Amino acid sequence: MSINDVSRRHFFFGSLLAGAVPAAGFGSVPSLRALGYKPFYDKLNVAAVGCGGQGGQDLNEAAKTENIVALCDVDIARGAANLKKYEKAAKYKDFRVMLEKEGKNIDAVTIGIPDFMHATVALACMQQGKHVYLEKPLTRTPWEARLLKDAAVKYKVATQMGNQGFSHECNRVAAEIVWSGAIGDVTEAHISVTPGTHPVGLKELPPEESVPDTLDWNLWLGQASMRPFSSYYVPYNWRGFYDFGTGQIGNWATHTAGPVQTALMLGAPTSVECVSIDGHSNLTFPNRGTIRIDFPQRGSMPAVKVFYHDSPRPGDPDLFRVPGMENEVILPPVNNLSDKGRPMGGGGGFRGGAPGGNRGGGGRNAPSPENTGAPQTARPAQGAGGAGVRVFGTRPSGGAPPGVLTGNGSVFIGTKGIMATSSRGEGVHLLPASRWKEYTLPPQLLSRSPGHMLDWIRACKGGESSCSDFAITAPYAEWLALAAISLRVPGKLDWDSKNQRFTNSAEANKYVKPAFRKGWELKL
Repeated sequence: MSINDVSRRHFFFGSLLAGAVPAAGFGSVPSLRALGYKPFYDKLNVAAVGCGGQGGQDLNEAAKTENIVALCDVDIARGAANLKKYEKAAKYKDFRVMLEKEGKNIDAVTIGIPDFMHATVALACMQQGKHVYLEKPLTRTPWEARLLKDAAVKYKVATQMGNQGFSHECNRVAAEIVWSGAIGDVTEAHISVTPGTHPVGLKELPPEESVPDTLDWNLWLGQASMRPFSSYYVPYNWRGFYDFGTGQIGNWATHTAGPVQTALMLGAPTSVECVSIDGHSNLTFPNRGTIRIDFPQRGSMPAVKVFYHDSPRPGDPDLFRVPGMENEVILPPVNNLSDKGRPMGGGGGFRGGAPGGNRGGGGRNAPSPENTGAPQTARPAQGAGGAGVRVFGTRPSGGAPPGVLTGNGSVFIGTKGIMATSSRGEGVHLLPASRWKEYTLPPQLLSRSPGHMLDWIRACKGGESSCSDFAITAPYAEWLALAAISLRVPGKLDWDSKNQRFTNSAEANKYVKPAFRKGWELKL
């Protein structure tokens, strides 16, 4: 590895590579104080937009070390537990009102709300100089991802996307393995996610219902066009609808593709194409599909084709069979580096306990069934959305057969070997197993995280940038959003990143930027 390689990686990853911190902390520097940063020993005043579900988990994680001063949720039933828990915090339904009345008291904001409102709320916070922790996926469209990247620079705020796997030891080891040359040049990678627990393949919208007293439906819709309320959408199943969510691409590919993004240093693709699809719908994401995304050469790294496998199941005829690994278990267990001398303890700001623990829909392997047109029948369950949230589909029995890629994980095909990662990048190994048993990990190149939330809090107080700073994750979110578009528009779509447009499809260009309801337009 040359010094040029190291310098280039430092440029790409920023503070992921170890850097120096002033002895008294960045918060002690007067110029940083003037920008709103605090000494590390001072607590941030944090507000939360979205207090139930994942937004509530983010709020509670921030509360472990910082002050909670304001809460906002359009659904007081969904956020009830935390609205009650933080009794002294000011309560709001409209984030704009919260920012107007509480702005002087707020340093930073956690945002855990439906995907289609991510950019709207995050931009409003950044424009008032508030640091932002924004749940994954960063945005629903590529245009919004670029907007947030530029906004973070313009408004000089600390940012973090909630893709917790970026902070995991295995994610960083995976990158270091690739960079060490252990598997040679990677020209092909495969990303897989389990079926989701949201509706897919719908042919008609759900029937209208009365809006519950606890929900402000107009505020929930925000920038989206007005439509009749249905309990079918809330509090979780919006995720399956193109207008509101990003399906399993935003829900789990944001996690499973993380090691591929980090290790292969992916930027803008040249094209994206849906090569297979089952259960196409104009309303929701399909039952399953496979997408190819092509990336150009990056420095000394060759061009690479990345395949995203949405919801493959054992028995599917087009499962990806890893070359030469017919008798191998493809995905590693999570937290599997103890035998290699790397500590894998709990904490670190990971959901569900120890880093790497599966939770929610992704860990439950709950697929959505074939759909014949009418809205799917739901069953009450403790699913990805929390207690009482309707979960769609049934769980498959048994695990993945040897040699094939299913579940949550990624596979790197190199000229000298094969590597696989699992879950949110929380497990890593080389294939075959015999090679991994004898393998010695390369030296650490990347710095290690204190925990995903703490990483952001440190940046808010003037420390080094977080590992999922928008400068790093916005380009990542952008190409994932392009993959979502390919599920709606057939054929190979050529992407002009500089001008943010497809050069060969007027239809696909309709989905690059949201159609805003009047009064909700976004401007940097």
